Order: sequence, then C-alpha cells, then structure tokens
Amino acid sequence: MSRRAAIVSRVLAAVAGGWLFAWGFVVLCLALGRRAGLSWADAQTLAWLLVFGVYVTTACWSFCAARAARVWLVLVGGGLLMTGAGWGLMAAPT
Repeated sequence: MSRRAAIVSRVLAAVAGGWLFAWGFVVLCLALGRRAGLSWADAQTLAWLLVFGVYVTTACWSFCAARAARVWLVLVGGGLLMTGAGWGLMAAPT
C-alpha cells in the first residue's frame, strides 16, 4: 500500500470508523442507562457527554495504531457489536 493510500485509509477509519464506534457506544449507553433506571433524557444526556471522549480517543488511536487493518476491525466490529447489543437490550422485556 502506498503512503498516500495508508494515510487516506487512516483518515477514513478515524472519521467513518470512529463515527460507527461512537454510534454503537451511544446505543449501548442508552440501553444500559434505561436498564439502570435512568429516564430517556438522562440516559441520552449521559451518552452524548461520554461519547465525545470516546470519539476523540478512537480518532487519535486510529493514527497511533501499528496496523490499519486492526483499526478498521476494532472500530467497525466494535461499533456493530455495541449497536447490536444495545438494540437487543432495548428490545428485551424488562
């Protein structure tokens, strides 16, 4: 892979992969917050306050990691897993 392609891959991982990971984090936080007895508004506020740090951390990590493939795997895979887990928790009866 050329240097330019490697940089483009990491930038896309930081933006798109980080967004997907952050989305999964928010969905999971909402589900866990509701399960913990928080109101929807409180769970949403907590999730959005925490996700800023998560997104910044994943974006920085995407440039620091040794392998771009690992970055993509963790961000996309983790985002999809957290989204699925959050949706499953929200759909399950309490």
